[in-house]
Amino acid sequence: MAEHTSVPMLLERASQLYPEKEAIFDGINRITYKQLAEESQLIASALYQKGLEKGDRVIVSIPNWYEFVSIYFALGQLGIIVVPCNTRYHHDELLYILENSGAKAMFVGKEFRYLESFANYLKANDQNSSLEEIYTVRFNHPGYFSYTDLLKLGESHAAPKPVIQPAEDIFAILYTSGTTGKPKGAMLTHENVVFSAALSADLLHCNDQDVFLIPVPAFHVFGMVPGILSTVSTGAKMVFIEIYKAIEVLKLIESEKVTVHHGVPTMFILELNHPEIKKYDLSTLRTGIIAAAPCPEEIVRKIRMEMGCDIQVSYGLTETSSTVTFTSFDDDDYLKSVTVGKVVPDFEAKIVDANRQPVSIGEVGEIAVKGKGVMKGYYKMPENTKAAFDEEGWFYTGDSVTIDEKGYIRVIGRSKDMIIRGGYNIYPREVEEVFYKHQSVLEVAVVGLPDTVLGEISCAVIKLKPGYSEDEASMKAYIAERVADFKVPDRYVFVEELPMTASGKIMKIELKNLISHQLKATLR
Repeated sequence: MAEHTSVPMLLERASQLYPEKEAIFDGINRITYKQLAEESQLIASALYQKGLEKGDRVIVSIPNWYEFVSIYFALGQLGIIVVPCNTRYHHDELLYILENSGAKAMFVGKEFRYLESFANYLKANDQNSSLEEIYTVRFNHPGYFSYTDLLKLGESHAAPKPVIQPAEDIFAILYTSGTTGKPKGAMLTHENVVFSAALSADLLHCNDQDVFLIPVPAFHVFGMVPGILSTVSTGAKMVFIEIYKAIEVLKLIESEKVTVHHGVPTMFILELNHPEIKKYDLSTLRTGIIAAAPCPEEIVRKIRMEMGCDIQVSYGLTETSSTVTFTSFDDDDYLKSVTVGKVVPDFEAKIVDANRQPVSIGEVGEIAVKGKGVMKGYYKMPENTKAAFDEEGWFYTGDSVTIDEKGYIRVIGRSKDMIIRGGYNIYPREVEEVFYKHQSVLEVAVVGLPDTVLGEISCAVIKLKPGYSEDEASMKAYIAERVADFKVPDRYVFVEELPMTASGKIMKIELKNLISHQLKATLR
């Protein structure tokens, strides 16, 4: 399907097959496929009249609202490249993306704090800037066109439909939050995202009767591809959550009869530990994807046992349009809890050492991939693109994994997360998974700290469940019985909260800096 299907064609097909079917419920609005297609057409027409054309870039920084989806398809129809942005970005982060992408327009929501500041970057005020318009969504501001204004403008003119070449034309540039240096813009084609969305839906056995819960941000590849696009590709319904709260998720599963629940481990942990979980009827839950961060073994088991959800574990990156591996409904509990499944159809993978030579079965190495979901490259970053790909087109992920004789992959962690303590390699994820089996632990992250004798030591940063009490001695005694002595963390810090990205990942670089500063006086 992906070779000949562009993103707007997915909505066109769904609106023809299921015109009166509810496509989106965002907590406020209920939108049918017919309404979504019509609004998308009007926005496309208005943007065309505003001078935007194929190949232009447009920043979209709004929450999980139905308008995000409408704008997303409108831009796709015109061949304009969508640049989704985290609504919590700071001014400088947004400015960097604006300057790097050369975006001509921005869509911003009511919580956007930098309207007046970004007005200074409009071409009218700064001839060196690419930015020509800022559009407001769900609020009005003097001097700016709103989403509602665009809908009215769109009525006066039909939107053109330029030819889209799915394998060549870029649909989105998603900026990855770099662990080092500036964020890199991954260029994803129409084929990349349509292929990944259709594949995810197929692997989850989805159809038009499904109801997808999308609590992950729409501006993240997880929300965008196996969330929004998988829903539309099957003619299903999506339920958005603007601000994640475990209790709201439980209520929505019951009231909207959710069947497919996507999420990151943190979300499921909060839901499983919510004191009112037993009050809600979760019986419609069928499956979903848990991904985007290391997935503790214990959590996978509890989702299956306590929520009745046959969750699938998946591994992927922004650069691969999400899906690279998937567990299957035929996999037993053990495989689902300790691996991320096998490489998906139309993808190839190999595990290599530091010299990019293949490693043996069971040996830790970096996973490199090839396939229809793999990005074109990093926008305006030829050197980074060249470093990430080899001459044969393999993309090197920077993730350390092992593969067994049956093809099941286990993610050990980011190569750069690895801690080298006195010459021994420690993979934080392995230690974290053991901590997650402790009855008192809600969340945990293991980070490396500098040490003049050993090079690095490890530190466990732990958030306990409400009402539970532990200390360094009890945690150390627990872990020492379950891992090799060199893997036992040297330090223990208990926290109220761990720094998180909007997509639910623990921000390990920030955490490492915070803990290093906090323990500075006691480090060697």
